[in-house]
Amino acid sequence: MKRQNEMMASFAMAHREFMSNLESSIGLLEKDIDETVEMESLCTDEWCMATEHNLDELTKMIYSISEPRWITDEDSRRISNLRRRIHDLYARYRSVRPVEACC
Repeated sequence: MKRQNEMMASFAMAHREFMSNLESSIGLLEKDIDETVEMESLCTDEWCMATEHNLDELTKMIYSISEPRWITDEDSRRISNLRRRIHDLYARYRSVRPVEACC
C-alpha cells in the first residue's frame, strides 16, 4: 500500500508540473499576441504561421489531457481553465490576424 501511495503522489506531482508548464506556455503566447496587437508591424505571415502552429500544439496537448480519477477538484478546475484560456487566446489571435489575411 505504501508503494502505491508513493506512485500516486509521484503521478500527481508530475501531472501538476505538466499543468504548470502548459500554463506558462499559454502565458508566453498571450504576451506575444498582446504585443502584436500593440505593434501591427510584428504581424507578419511568418509570425502568423508560428503562432498558429504553437496554438494548435497547445490545444492538442490541453484537450488530450484525461482527468485521472485521483486528481483533486482543484486540478480538474485547472484543466477546465486551461481549455477556456486556449479557446479565448485563439479568438484573440484571430482578431489580430483574420483568417483570410493569414498564410
